[in-house]
This record gives sequence, C-alpha cells and structure tokens, in this order.
Amino acid sequence: MLFDDRGRILIVKPTYKPGWGLPGGVIEEGESPLAACVRELREELGIAPVLGPLAGVDWIPPRSGRDDSNVFVFAGRIPDEVIPAIRLPADELSACQFVDRLRFRELMAPHIARRIEVCRRAHDDGRVAYLEFGCEVMPAPSDPR
Repeated sequence: MLFDDRGRILIVKPTYKPGWGLPGGVIEEGESPLAACVRELREELGIAPVLGPLAGVDWIPPRSGRDDSNVFVFAGRIPDEVIPAIRLPADELSACQFVDRLRFRELMAPHIARRIEVCRRAHDDGRVAYLEFGCEVMPAPSDPR
C-alpha cells in the first residue's frame, strides 16, 4: 500500500486479469514477506519505495481450485520526485495511477477495496489489522481460565 505525498494510494492494472489492485505478488520459497514485498515492488515499479510498517494481514479462503493464502500489506511512500522513475513491466502491468479513497472503491473488487480501507485505517492508527477476506476480525475474548 504505497502513498504519494498527497496521501493517495498507488494502484496497478495487471495484464493477466481484469481490474486493478495493489502492486505486489507471491512470496517465493524461503523468502520473508518483507523481502518479497521489496523484490516485487522493484520488479513491478522499477523503484524501491520507502517502506514503513506492516499495516495488515488478510487471510483469503480457498476458492476456485486455489489454496487459502495470507496477504501481507505493508505501508510505504513514493515521494513525488520519484514517481516519474516508475517503470512498469509491459508483460505484467498495463497502467498505474494514484487514487483517493472514493476512486479505489470504484475500481477494485469489494474484498480488495475493504482490505485497503481497513489497512489504511490501521496504518493511520499505528496498529496492524487482521482480516479475513477483506473484513477486519476482532480477536476473540481470551479464556479466563
């Protein structure tokens, strides 16, 4: 979840599926979530944004022949002077843009838009959100035993 200096979020349009999403990708074997984030951003944007803390983890249930997965959302920033250096891999991404909260809701699948909204709120509050399919889940009360 990358912000510009005005607080807008960077979204990308993949060539291999419809719609828009956040830049990122799959964690390779033996790779940490943070290392995967850094690698994917370099591969997809051609730059190394200033990364901040983990904003949230979203568990995605199994669907359409795919296993369940965990999506790690790190917060970061791309200073305005670095934006012109962004270079998209033509075989993977066809476009990118910075959008405000109202616009990303219009462009993304509902569970992804919810994920971004919850993670942004958590980041603004200085906490890490736990989500399940884009919905924040509050921890269950602890057993008083």
